[in-house]
Amino acid sequence: MTSRQQLRKVALGSPAGFIATGFGSGLSRYAPGTVGSLAALLLAAVYLRYLPASPLWLALLLVAALLLGVWCCGIAGRHLGVHDHSALVWDEFVGQWLVLLAVPVSWQGWLAAFVLFRVFDILKPWPVRTADRLVKGGWGVMLDDILAAVYALLLLLAVDHLWPSLLAT
Repeated sequence: MTSRQQLRKVALGSPAGFIATGFGSGLSRYAPGTVGSLAALLLAAVYLRYLPASPLWLALLLVAALLLGVWCCGIAGRHLGVHDHSALVWDEFVGQWLVLLAVPVSWQGWLAAFVLFRVFDILKPWPVRTADRLVKGGWGVMLDDILAAVYALLLLLAVDHLWPSLLAT
């Protein structure tokens, strides 16, 4: 078991730890993954307010965030001595951002993206659970959340296809 003091030291002691813990949001005592996903929504809202939102630019940023997460979460996990510690929430950031690509910028779309991503991340249906168990290091931390995001994305795309007005403003 990792102590709170050790968690804070890793989270605040290096840029990798700070990013891996979602700028400290993963230090929440309660539901750090959910808190990390909420922080990701907040950061996405700020981004969309002030920076370009072209699909190509967003895709490039998402790939960069994924690679950054592999590096940061790998380092932070080694420092914590736990491969995928619950405080490492950068994977929730990237997974949540990936799901947001499938929905309009509306409270309905973002709420659906948040809820579905959290459900699939918590339930870990096949092959999410298998990836979580088998792949270690930074890639292992990131992969299960990317797969959970793909499940949420596919469901949201199906809903949008069948009922286009549901997620719009």
